[in-house]
Amino acid sequence: MPDDEEFLDRVVAKLAGLPGVTAIALGGSRAQGTHQADSDWDLGIYYRNTFDPQDLRDLGWSGEVFELGAWGGGIFNGGAWLQIDGRKVDVHYRDLAVIERVIAEAEVGQFTIEPLMFHLAGIPSYLLLAELAFAQVLHGDLPRPTYPPELQQQAATRWWNSADLLFGYAETSSASSGRVTQCLGLLAQATMMAAHAVMAAEGRWVTNEKRLLPDAGLSSVDDLLLDFGKAPEDLASLIRSTRNVCSSRLATATNPDESHSRW
Repeated sequence: MPDDEEFLDRVVAKLAGLPGVTAIALGGSRAQGTHQADSDWDLGIYYRNTFDPQDLRDLGWSGEVFELGAWGGGIFNGGAWLQIDGRKVDVHYRDLAVIERVIAEAEVGQFTIEPLMFHLAGIPSYLLLAELAFAQVLHGDLPRPTYPPELQQQAATRWWNSADLLFGYAETSSASSGRVTQCLGLLAQATMMAAHAVMAAEGRWVTNEKRLLPDAGLSSVDDLLLDFGKAPEDLASLIRSTRNVCSSRLATATNPDESHSRW
């Protein structure tokens, strides 16, 4: 088995030769230096105008290659799960035209939120920028965006407004009726949205939800969820406590020099 450097050089050379591909980037934990020995290799292939997944299949690597749009048709528009030289390799298709549009929108504080499997809060379109901010560019040239100030303000407000609505609904509807599973589901979703708000307020990129709560300083919510009763008044108290934790953390992120906040 080739060592990691030789393996990566060979794979990148093959991917860079595919029609339409103009750049290759290493992402995920390996780009950020937080990987384990058995962590996947996340490779983004950035293309201009068009890309044909059949060209990737024709390289002959084992695994599954998906069509464009097969992962929902949004900003995550497909990819492949491969086994190469005994390593797990995830390939992600990235359309440069989409990235350029998302960058322009982010500069004026605009973004969309898309549902994505395994993500409680969904994913913001500016996640594409977060990938680029952390990625190691291995071939070609790619934008290296910084967090736009207008996006900090708009994203923090939008995420928190959504979280606050969910906290309120969870208390007045689910908790008051003793619907435990629904209540906890809404609570978890709201907390993730609040964490997004904190990260936005501090101008810190988010690439997925795996470490979102600790990165946002909201790990203490885990302790709250482990100690609650099932009675309506207990559930309502849990929701209020969780909301207060999130609101206080966001207040600090938004204005660390003041102890009060509109949140």
